Amino acid sequence: MTATLTPPDRRPALATASASGPRGRGPRGGELARQRARRARGRRFVSDLLVWAVWASGAAAAALYLASGGMADWGSLSGVLTGLGIVAGLVGSDFVLVMLVLAARIPLLDAAIGHDRAMGVHRQLGKPALYLILGHFVLLTLGYGLAQGIDPVTETGILWTTPDMIWAYLALGAMVAVVITSLVAVRRKLSYEFWYVVHLLSYVSVLGAIPHQLSASSVLIEGAWQRGYWIALYVVALGSIVIFRFLEPMIQSLRHGMTVERIEWLTNDTAAIHLRGRDLDKLRARGGQFFYWRFWTSRTWWHVHPLSLSAAPTATRARITVRVLGKGTSRITDLLPGTRVSFSGPFGLFTDAARGARRLAVVAAGVGVTPVRAMLEDSRLEPGEATVVVRSSHDDALIHWDELRSLADAQGTALYRITGPRGRTGGWMSQRDRDRGVTLRTVFPQLDDSDLYICGPTAWADSLVAEARAAGVPDRRIHMERFDW
Repeated sequence: MTATLTPPDRRPALATASASGPRGRGPRGGELARQRARRARGRRFVSDLLVWAVWASGAAAAALYLASGGMADWGSLSGVLTGLGIVAGLVGSDFVLVMLVLAARIPLLDAAIGHDRAMGVHRQLGKPALYLILGHFVLLTLGYGLAQGIDPVTETGILWTTPDMIWAYLALGAMVAVVITSLVAVRRKLSYEFWYVVHLLSYVSVLGAIPHQLSASSVLIEGAWQRGYWIALYVVALGSIVIFRFLEPMIQSLRHGMTVERIEWLTNDTAAIHLRGRDLDKLRARGGQFFYWRFWTSRTWWHVHPLSLSAAPTATRARITVRVLGKGTSRITDLLPGTRVSFSGPFGLFTDAARGARRLAVVAAGVGVTPVRAMLEDSRLEPGEATVVVRSSHDDALIHWDELRSLADAQGTALYRITGPRGRTGGWMSQRDRDRGVTLRTVFPQLDDSDLYICGPTAWADSLVAEARAAGVPDRRIHMERFDW
């Protein structure tokens, strides 16, 4: 087992890359680099616009209350508390609906900002939405109690017996469960199956809130334009879920008729699943993207797996690579040929299309090699343009290594591997290389002119991102593919 950063039999390709010069120095390369930079600026603009739109939607929700003349009741403490409670409920509910849209896997949104960015904003809204809705219940209970001269406990009992309010309380309980199980510290202790079932409660939370909003709200009264606007928000959010999480994947799966062709074991815990279908090229999938896969057997149909392509798809074949990490992944590596497969996708911007710089720097670890291998196959690279580093604990754990070497030889891409135990203080490289003074900049001397693509286990990837930021790499040039849920 080697623990050093070494180019394994890469001398001819490296010499060719040096002689040919990097892509981006010639007229054609320069134009491609400018096109990438323009696309990257456009994507950042859309991403920033999304964040602004989220806050604008919250402001619009608060404006519904102001437009209904609600502040006319702010002449007393009870009126102020009640008004603030109504605003908190409107804004919090709006954020929940925005979260549903972001999680709906809308292709246009994914193409514009990427799945990771959309889900990042989705997660950021979770706590504010919960706090606002909790504030809604607390403030209304206090406000109504003060107005009637009764204590909060008695007022809660009265509200519980009010028509439609029992559904509102159940919706609140469901939302609390969803947010708590989404906390990183809690999520790591849960199985994916349990977490997924709990998250289905988010739909219960949304649906359970509707009756009391329409029957008890002084803002969303029947005949008011505010009511029409609010109903439209629900139609968009729930319609996005129904169309893009259920209907479109079902239609796609039936159209392409994908089945398991064979299982190929690569290491003692990693297998490639070869798939066969029809007109798969019409999916327009790019190397580096991922799909949500469902395998239709009695033991696997209820479990959805987010897995990247490990090879650029053809018209009739696709391939994914799976590392066995639990019962779910173990079961899909035992699938029989002919097993029917349904899917949703493609998703993600871990592709050549997301680049904005002249050069490409790639670091992958473990099963994170799979999207990298597919991305390299699907990219147009000139000699010397890309440098790829693969990290593993030992040589036998390298996945698709021979395929990576063949691609690197053909493209003139520099390919390295780092093997050996992790450092005593953590980090992304082996202890031996750390002791030798190897850093991100010594591996990628032209890092300032590169997009950095990272794919691997979360803790490992986070340590690499931290070093990249410390080295001055801006976030817009760091691209990640996370393997968590």
